[in-house]
Amino acid sequence: MQTVRTFSTEGASKYVVGNGSMTMKGVILPGPNEKMYVEQFNIPKPQVGEVLIKTKACGVCHTDLHVIKGEQKFPTPAVLGHEVSGTVLEHGPGTDPATIKRLPVGARVVGAFIMPCGGCFFCTRGQEEICETFFEFNRFKGTLYDGTTRLYTAKGGTPISQYSMSGLAEYCVMPASALAVLPEKLPFAESAIMGCAIFTAYGALRNGADLRAGETVAVVGVGGVGGGVVQLAKAFGAKTVIAVDISDEKLRSAKKLGATHVVNGAKENVAEKVREYTAGRGVDVAVEALGKAVTFGQALAAVRDGGRAVMVGIAPTGAMAEVEITRIVRKEIRIIGSYGARTRHDLPDVIDLAAMGKFDVAAPVSRRYTLDTAADAYAALDRGEIDGRAIVLMD
Repeated sequence: MQTVRTFSTEGASKYVVGNGSMTMKGVILPGPNEKMYVEQFNIPKPQVGEVLIKTKACGVCHTDLHVIKGEQKFPTPAVLGHEVSGTVLEHGPGTDPATIKRLPVGARVVGAFIMPCGGCFFCTRGQEEICETFFEFNRFKGTLYDGTTRLYTAKGGTPISQYSMSGLAEYCVMPASALAVLPEKLPFAESAIMGCAIFTAYGALRNGADLRAGETVAVVGVGGVGGGVVQLAKAFGAKTVIAVDISDEKLRSAKKLGATHVVNGAKENVAEKVREYTAGRGVDVAVEALGKAVTFGQALAAVRDGGRAVMVGIAPTGAMAEVEITRIVRKEIRIIGSYGARTRHDLPDVIDLAAMGKFDVAAPVSRRYTLDTAADAYAALDRGEIDGRAIVLMD
């Protein structure tokens, strides 16, 4: 007798006759620098503490591009995509009733790219943004925390690596710890970017810089994450927010997001212009959001004596940047690495800020793609053509 899984909300792609499973579309990366394409997968099955999501949208992030280009090592073949919005369809067997109550079937949710285990050395010390289980299993092995993937091709049952929740698919599975409920008042698809772009910006300003009202901020690189930094810096009460980029189009968008000043780093001396806008001192906080040696240096040069430079941009493996040692020491400049925010505590706060109108989650979203055109989205991102954030829609 066949067993057919049924869901109480949005339907699945189609049923596969004979084994009772269902299939979905997803975008597969066969290997570094190889062309991504749409593949049919079995719909993943959640295990204990995990949730099956019907994906609404997935953000297009530069970190995925590093994997696509082989600049960051990750096991392939893989499904990328690590910031999603969607609908709860199913909980894994034996899941804690409190989790089911918090994330009921049918709930609209946002998923963060950092999926904390909750029990490792770092998670128990309030540093779940560097959860060792997440890095050991997901980032190094492409699995969830039992050491296995949830993704298998429909034809042949080939196991496929997961990058975070593998959001470039119609359905995805992730630990419940990575999810927060999305209020009806917020846009469903565009809210996906709160799972990485805004989430990373929040971690940089709230946890990394400990930004205070009235301080000054420079943002070097105003793509998806940098645009989030601009919006949140204003929300946190920064009196001056200086956007730095080499694209005039991106700088115009940064002004719309709340930047008080803009600097084109290809045409102007960044440090000099920043000091011009800050009474000759430099900013209290500079955030580097691109992951390049030149922008790393620009962020450091823009910081005032005694200030904080927060580095969030991911670079190719082995990339190095130079610093002026004596200035760092004598002028007590703090260089702070910030990978993201603290999912269980901070993701609900990010969503609350959006719901209160402190920032516009839809404003940075400039392009929309489908699964069939997802490869085009990353090609455009690589060419520097995407202003703000692009999203891939599943509907």
